[in-house]
Amino acid sequence: MRVAVVGASGNVGTSLLEVLADEPRVEDIVGIARRRPRAVFSKTTWVAADIERDDLVPHFRGADAVVHLAWRIQPSRDLRSLWRTNVEGSTRVFRAAAEAGVPALVYASSVGVYSRGPKDETVDEGWPREGIRTSFYARHKAEVERRLDRFEKERPGVRVVRLRPGLIFKREAASGVRRLFLGPFLPSSFLRPGFIPVVPSVPGLRFQAVHSLDVGDAYRLAVLRDVRGAFNIAAEPVLDARELARILGARTVPMPAAALRAAAAVTWRLHLQPSPPGWIDLALGVPLLAATRAREDLDWTPRVSAADAFAEVVEGLRKRAGIETPPLDPAAGGPARSEEILSGVGEREG
Repeated sequence: MRVAVVGASGNVGTSLLEVLADEPRVEDIVGIARRRPRAVFSKTTWVAADIERDDLVPHFRGADAVVHLAWRIQPSRDLRSLWRTNVEGSTRVFRAAAEAGVPALVYASSVGVYSRGPKDETVDEGWPREGIRTSFYARHKAEVERRLDRFEKERPGVRVVRLRPGLIFKREAASGVRRLFLGPFLPSSFLRPGFIPVVPSVPGLRFQAVHSLDVGDAYRLAVLRDVRGAFNIAAEPVLDARELARILGARTVPMPAAALRAAAAVTWRLHLQPSPPGWIDLALGVPLLAATRAREDLDWTPRVSAADAFAEVVEGLRKRAGIETPPLDPAAGGPARSEEILSGVGEREG
């Protein structure tokens, strides 16, 4: 079996390559990324291609499945650029897979595709998919799923699967997580256990996480099994202020949601960090996910708890962990994170 992985150099992509390397039914992997990585993965041949403009059909020909993971979160201050990659680029991937005659397409959706929902119970894959309006990430995810709906109707012969995971963590993704969400001004030493004194206890701040290798395994199963449709992917327990405080060795302090959002908005406007306040709206708004269908139809079971996955990425942040791929390389931000600063902290790509 031959599998083409688009966006193979990122957090989930590198985990999927690692998982597929141990899968005997997969003989050949095409790892597609905008910039060719130095990292080596068994069975994988790297191809440099940009989903915005390059011809993807030759890279997909002969593949039994295409897994589309490519997505950009930065530069968060250039939404037109992000739309060209996330929405138009995804559409080009879908069309190229059909033109190349690929029988299976697996797409990386997200909990962010869902409309506002409950935090005291879980929802299944039938929950409305309008996203959170103030989050560009959610708007883009919702639009891509609408386009994928049309693609499925037009191409009924293509088996389409979409995975909707919660937050995805692993130790080796830490450098990428810091650049994308925290910015260049956070000292890594601040993240040692016990140094952070408090965690804000914000009403509605309850979310789910899953280890990247467990997500990679879900994609492996989606490639190999004769399944279609959407699958929620999440591990236990649900993470809230009390659980985060336990992991960080901190105590909780009540904080209104408006205050947390205001702090995110001010620091973003001042270019102190690269994440707009829509990320707070997303965290507070999306529902909790029921992963029942993934467990029953994919036979997927997470091996790492959500708490351990979060603790692992915190340790990785402290130790500047990464992988030799452009999105995850600890050195990608330049000496003393200078390239991140010169990029305007989310104004343009560093």
